[in-house]
Amino acid sequence: MGAHYDTIGVDYAERRRPDPRIAATIHAALGENRSVLNVGAGTGSYEPAGPLITAVEPSAQMIRQRPVAPARVVQAYAEDLPFDDGTFDAAMAVLTVHHWADKAKGMAELRRVTRGRIAILTYDPAFRDFWLLDYFPNLATLDDDCMPPMTAYSDWLGPVEISPIPVPHDCTDGFLAAYWRRPKAYLDPRIRAAMSSFWRIGDIKPGLDLLEHDIDSGVWTDRYGRLLDLDSLDCGYRLVVARS
Repeated sequence: MGAHYDTIGVDYAERRRPDPRIAATIHAALGENRSVLNVGAGTGSYEPAGPLITAVEPSAQMIRQRPVAPARVVQAYAEDLPFDDGTFDAAMAVLTVHHWADKAKGMAELRRVTRGRIAILTYDPAFRDFWLLDYFPNLATLDDDCMPPMTAYSDWLGPVEISPIPVPHDCTDGFLAAYWRRPKAYLDPRIRAAMSSFWRIGDIKPGLDLLEHDIDSGVWTDRYGRLLDLDSLDCGYRLVVARS
C-alpha cells in the first residue's frame, strides 16, 4: 500500500499540486461540515480550508512533505482507521483507493467512522479513450488489476452518485492523465516520478521511444491534434459521492 510512497514520494508535493478547479468540485461534494477525514491524504492535496481536518496517511515520506497546517495527521492505513464510529461529519479519498490492499475493508472503515457524505476521486478502469494507452498498453492491465469497477462503490457504500471529472488542459496536479494536451511532459522522468503507474508497469522504454519518435515526426499531432483545441477532456476520472 502506502509503503512504496516512501520511495516514489520524493518531491511529490512539488509535482502534485492540487488543481483549483478539481478542488472546487470535491469541496462542493463534501458540503458544509465541521470535521472532515482525508484518507490516503498524501501531502494534503485537496483538503478544504474551513473544516477541522484529520489526515490519514501510511507513508512517512508523504507526511514529511505536508505544508504547515492545523490538520491533525495520523499515520495509519485505510483498512484500520483508529477512530470511533461516526467520528467525522464527512470523509474524502483522492486518487488513493487503487493503493488499498483490501478495498472492501477500507470502504467499510470509511463508512463506519463517517456520519455524512463521502467523496472519492477515482478512475473508471473500463475507460479506454486515452491516447497514452496506445504507447503504454500495460496501463490498462494495471487499471484492471487495481482499480475497482464503478459498480463496486454502491456495493460498499450504498447509493452513490458518480460524475465525470474533466481534466483541464493546464492541470496543475501531475497525475497520470494531467498532461493529455502536453505529450512531451511524459518524456520527462521528473514528471513521471510522481505517477505511481509508471513505477508499476515494468519496462517503459519502448513506449517512451515510440512516443518521442511520434512527437518529433509529427505522427502524434496527425493522430491526436484535435485535442489541442480542447480546454478539458474526460480521461476517465470519476467523483463518487455517498451520502449519509
